[in-house]
Amino acid sequence: MMTVIAKLKVQAGSEGAFRQAADKMIAHVKANEAGTPVYILHRSTGDPSEFMFYEVYADQAAFAAHGGSEAMQQFFGAVGGLLEGRPEITMWEELAGKK
Repeated sequence: MMTVIAKLKVQAGSEGAFRQAADKMIAHVKANEAGTPVYILHRSTGDPSEFMFYEVYADQAAFAAHGGSEAMQQFFGAVGGLLEGRPEITMWEELAGKK
């Protein structure tokens, strides 16, 4: 399993448009990505223009399929002009815990 944390800051006033695109992406993941067991959008409690995706992939192949999907291209096409800067993406490996 691998985990990805993707933080995105949107321009003030663009939160609604971002949410629409994010909701469409989430629907795609739910319907089409069996190798993505967790894909959750969060919003900062301190700044409503900061969002974070918490993503868990079965393996590198599932992550690559997600990143290379047409839905991902459409998502970034829709939100690219709404973002303040580039997304901050970090990758993590699971070591221990409770599920």
